[in-house]
Order: sequence, then C-alpha cells, then structure tokens
Amino acid sequence: MIVLAMDTCLGACSAAIVDDGRTIATRMETMARGHQERLGPLVRGLFAEARLGFEAIDLIAVTVGPGSFTGLRVGLAFAKGLALALGRPCTAVGSLEALAASAGGDGPCAAVIDAGRGAVFFQAFDAGLARTEPTSSPRDSAARVIAALAPADAWRLTGPGAGLLADLLPGSSSAALEAPLPHVIAHLAAGRPLREPRPLYLRAPDAKPKVS
Repeated sequence: MIVLAMDTCLGACSAAIVDDGRTIATRMETMARGHQERLGPLVRGLFAEARLGFEAIDLIAVTVGPGSFTGLRVGLAFAKGLALALGRPCTAVGSLEALAASAGGDGPCAAVIDAGRGAVFFQAFDAGLARTEPTSSPRDSAARVIAALAPADAWRLTGPGAGLLADLLPGSSSAALEAPLPHVIAHLAAGRPLREPRPLYLRAPDAKPKVS
C-alpha cells in the first residue's frame, strides 16, 4: 500500500510517500507560517522525486492537531480535497502520537506542545501505547499527571514544548522535535483502521470576532 502523509500542524511543512513500510520520498521544511502557500508545491515536488503519479496513492494521511489552528486546517483541507479528487480514503493521525512515535525508543514518552499562557498540550505513552488522552493543561498540572504514571526520571519528553516540562520532571530526558516526521505519520496510518479526518481542538482559538 502506498501512503501519502503530510503535516502542517506545527513548525514545519512536510510530506512523505511510503510504500509498504519503505520510504520512497520525504520532504520537510521548517516554518512558523506560510504552510498554505508551500504545501502544494512541496507535495508536487515529492511526487516528481518519487516518479509517481497522484493516482498511485492508496491512502492519504494527515495530522489533525493539536497545533496551530491555521496550520492544521491547511493540511486537512489539502488532504481531504486531494482524497476527494482521487477517490482515495483519507485518515487522521494525532500530532502528539506522531511526535512520540517520531522520537523512537521504548519506555515512557510524553509528547509536549507549547499551548501558550503557561499551558501545554500533552499526551503520555508507554511502549507505543497511549496512557492518556491528548490534553491541554497548565504545565505544572501536566507534569503531575505524567509523574503519576511512572517515575520522573523514566520519562523521555519530545515535541516543541518538551523543554517546558523538563524542569518539572527531574531526571527526564528531552528531544525538542519541532514537528513529527512525515514517514512516521504514514507508518502509523497504514497500521490501523481509518480515522475520520477532523481537527482536534483542545481549546478555543485566541482570535476573537470583531463586534460592530
């Protein structure tokens, strides 16, 4: 099965084509904004590199958050539009689970994203299995939840917000991945049933509508 996976939820615009577990082509560009303008050309270049036509794809996978409100909508709209045009299934992968899987290794791992205002989005895993649901909470509350699952020094923290919990979990290790690896997103999607591609919002947007 050939999977096209993409991510625009965090600090990168990325995509990969994976065929039965083998990475055919992958591209990842670090960026805080501008995903909407970059995703289409990046995916076209990916297919050119892989020497494949779009019709070769069997499954489209896309990260659905948590993350940037604008970014995750860009990826979702592109993935769902492409799936509709090609008549292919589209499936969702959570940003936090993709970050944890991208970090690799065994044992307890917590994926962390800076949610602003002293809060984080986080999800805890052990041996690849989720121990918590994706959650938004103040960072001290998140650290308490994580520490209750395993000793603080057993944890590996990953994701762009890993440093926000490192001092609250003494002895933990951290790897501040800016975004999940796109080929890992493809592997996650290929190994399980389809999940409806809809945004995972863990809090309301900061932007407020203007009142006339």
